[in-house]
Amino acid sequence: MSATSASDSRSAATERVRHWLENSFGGTVLRIHRQPRWRPVWFAGVERDGITHELVIRGDRTDMPLIFPLRHEMTLQSMLHEHGVPTPAVHGWIDQPMAYVMDHVAGQQDFTGCSESQRDSAVDDYLQILARIHALDVEEFAAAGIMRASAPELSGGFGLSRYEQVYRSTKNGPDPFMEFCLGWLRRNPPKSLGRESVICWDSGQFHQAEGKIVAVLDLEIGHIGDPMMDLAAWRMRDTIVGYGEFPKLYARYEELTGTEVDLDALMRHHFMFTLTNQLALGQAVRRPTADTDLMTNMQWCFETNLFATEALAELLDIELPTISNPPSETGRASTAVEHLAEALRSLSVGDGAVDDEFLRYRLRALFREARHAARAIEVGNSVSADDLEDLHRLLGHRPADWTTGEAELETFVLADADTGAHDETLVRLFHARNLRAHQLLGPPGSAMATHLPIQTFR
Repeated sequence: MSATSASDSRSAATERVRHWLENSFGGTVLRIHRQPRWRPVWFAGVERDGITHELVIRGDRTDMPLIFPLRHEMTLQSMLHEHGVPTPAVHGWIDQPMAYVMDHVAGQQDFTGCSESQRDSAVDDYLQILARIHALDVEEFAAAGIMRASAPELSGGFGLSRYEQVYRSTKNGPDPFMEFCLGWLRRNPPKSLGRESVICWDSGQFHQAEGKIVAVLDLEIGHIGDPMMDLAAWRMRDTIVGYGEFPKLYARYEELTGTEVDLDALMRHHFMFTLTNQLALGQAVRRPTADTDLMTNMQWCFETNLFATEALAELLDIELPTISNPPSETGRASTAVEHLAEALRSLSVGDGAVDDEFLRYRLRALFREARHAARAIEVGNSVSADDLEDLHRLLGHRPADWTTGEAELETFVLADADTGAHDETLVRLFHARNLRAHQLLGPPGSAMATHLPIQTFR
């Protein structure tokens, strides 16, 4: 799709949203704009009966199939709102473009500028909300179509099964690390012991203000599952938000619910959740479309893949390897690619140099992509050689090239999947590979190439 046709398509979709707001919500659209990102989201102000309503219109993803249908997300959010849980009120469904309409809520998504006491107060409020959600009658939600496992004792693995379906249906190349992780979880699943609750799963997402939760947000993968999943998943987001010390938060949850936190299940659920980016977005990283925010997807996948090997090493009590900084090289394209990155940087941050919000977003994404390409020229050969040397030791021969090595490693992993005879060796090997992949994201010290380890359980 050309830039002009893509722009025309975005404009046409925006006009259809405007039409729905004026005819179904009712009133006059004072302003509307689409957020410049991978998922279509619009923000609108609509005047009705003398009141201006601030609305968000949340659309379907474009870079991956949704793990649960968009209507499922809308239904869960609406039902939680009806039960007094602070979620944005839902106002309706749009068929084309597929989206649902909700209130825009105030507050902020992190704790920038907040005192420690304000943060602690907001997090405690969130724990109280989670406790209320986990106490809701799951049968009412199931009757409304909220998905669950076929039996309560399987509740902890239902969400992963949805991710694996997407992974299998979109897989477009070897992915030995995911095959290894999925094989390990088949042999060592988290045990829910029959626990079942309505869960957010991608927990820790909210807007807060002055120490109180304004609204719980982003229920995209919420369903009926093991409540321990909600206590595990937000550990990843903690690296950029900072919720406090998790042992204290878990103790507070036990106090609120009278339910003992299952640490073994938590550790396995945490490991499971670290896989979700690669399972869903690995295909878009391998073969991006024009709409793909490639570097965002790469950073999410490469960072959470490191979380995964760190989580599994803690479960298995394995000491992980470290790697050295690879030597830098120059190539015939080095000057051109580095110049491209600098040119894109100047276009993306100038004073009014680029007025179009979507274009600024795309220029920023392409700047990051150019820096990744420059870094791959500098260290790519060394990183690939180290990966192949690891495979030489594992397989007994050196694959012809890195791509061939990916396929051969996946074959080895699948052959070992039922027994796990090489688990410890493979955890160490994959951690080294994940560290090297992370080095390719950008220059040393850049935000893209900086790894932020998660709080450990022990």
